[in-house]
Amino acid sequence: MAIDKSYLEKFIKTTEFGAYGASLFIGKDDKISADKGAVDNMRRELNKINMKATVVIGEGEMDEAPMLHIGEKVGNKSGPEFDIAVDPLEGTTFTSKGLPNAFSVLAVTEKGNLLSAPDTYMEKIIIGSNLPKNLLDLDNSVKKNINLLAEAKNKKITELSACVMKRSRHDNIIKTLEEMRVKINFITDGDIAGGLSVVGTNPKYDIWLRTGGAPEGVIVAAALSCFGAQIQGRLILDETEIVRAKNLGIDDLNKKYNIDEIVKGDVIFCASGVTNGDLARGIKNFGNKFEVTTLALHKSQKINKTITNIYKKWVQNLYLIKIGF
Repeated sequence: MAIDKSYLEKFIKTTEFGAYGASLFIGKDDKISADKGAVDNMRRELNKINMKATVVIGEGEMDEAPMLHIGEKVGNKSGPEFDIAVDPLEGTTFTSKGLPNAFSVLAVTEKGNLLSAPDTYMEKIIIGSNLPKNLLDLDNSVKKNINLLAEAKNKKITELSACVMKRSRHDNIIKTLEEMRVKINFITDGDIAGGLSVVGTNPKYDIWLRTGGAPEGVIVAAALSCFGAQIQGRLILDETEIVRAKNLGIDDLNKKYNIDEIVKGDVIFCASGVTNGDLARGIKNFGNKFEVTTLALHKSQKINKTITNIYKKWVQNLYLIKIGF
């Protein structure tokens, strides 16, 4: 079944106001307050929506409020049942330092259609659209995967470009890519934006390789499914995380998840810019108004658009006064 198209606007507003809440702390070197500003606004907007929804990908566990935690129920307790993956502020450091690529993001499916993953690490390979299904494999060597990708895209290996996060845990990946003379773009942060850099009509990169957050992996998979792109991921678990994974219903701890095992069915994905970035422009302030831009995707409706809205600040300020901000 498909998610009713009327819900797209409601979820856009959720990330819009999440982005605005975080934007009040741009450049103020206060990551905690920036995150809280996004969380509080998103929770308020989610609880206005006619739905019975569960946060299956969130920022933490129940005892870590005010985060939007795994297992939290949101919505007004009527209407359809949804699973939600949310990152109220992707880029807390970017926001606190006034740097690009901070945004507020969520993904929505019908109940039972999102992988509920613990807040742990995940190995990931991401490639774009119009390629043979399940082309690459985490158990292949980097060299084999690059050769397969070059052949599928009818490119020379030296024409391929890879996006890799600059971390010591990726040294072996980087060494192989350099030996093969693949073009490498290094980034310091930004798991979701980096993962989406391989899609679109003119993608920046051919492949994204890294070990990063599992929650971000699920969120980016939801967006990738709207583009017909591919991701394969595998959880990396320590002893504590193994217990949490089993509590979430994960029995095969070494399983490799392809995109259709991470996200199923219809998807709504929204990402609203806090600071200027690759996915959306940041918040703009105009006296008593603010402007917010959102990348909005709705899989069943074949919607892929960038939306810009302007709101009066007094509406937001009334809420901030009410909660004693």
